Amino acid sequence: MKTTLAASLPILALALTFAACSPPAAQTTAAPEAAPAAAPASLTLAGQKDLYLSAVGIGVSDLAKSTDFYVNVMGMQKVKSYHLDYMDEEVLSYPDGESAIVLMHWTDKSTHNYKDNAVKVVTRTKDPAALIEKIRAAGMTITRDYTPSAQVGGASVGLAKDPDGYVLEILPLKAATVGAPVAAPAEAPKSN
Repeated sequence: MKTTLAASLPILALALTFAACSPPAAQTTAAPEAAPAAAPASLTLAGQKDLYLSAVGIGVSDLAKSTDFYVNVMGMQKVKSYHLDYMDEEVLSYPDGESAIVLMHWTDKSTHNYKDNAVKVVTRTKDPAALIEKIRAAGMTITRDYTPSAQVGGASVGLAKDPDGYVLEILPLKAATVGAPVAAPAEAPKSN
């Protein structure tokens, strides 16, 4: 029971962090729509998506060094810090992002492998090549410059490593969604 409770605390802390950081749902005077019969009531709160990824946590060997890297090189911002009796955490997010990364460092003297774990952090940016160069300038390993790759259908991808050896995949911003409505072109003025 004690182990289960201890393992649940970071998840509870994340939920509370994002509940506190999220803007309040918009007020409406219209009658609420009935939720679809198959959807649990907990997933149909007004003004919220049914499901989305809130955060992913990764263990880091040096919390200050990793926080500095993700804030000053990767462009994230601190959302919240936690100092639990067995671990310290930094919750980081991009300024307009919906999801976060939680940097976790155990302080309870338990043994953890923080180096070269099979973890990949994917970031999309307006200028992937510039971000790769910024990562290189910070002294991190670049395993693939931002170039097209035949292995992924010719899309351009950059790969690097963070201070603990986690893979950083750098991609461009997503193109407009296929099938999204497109504004009709403006009509030329008619001559009289």
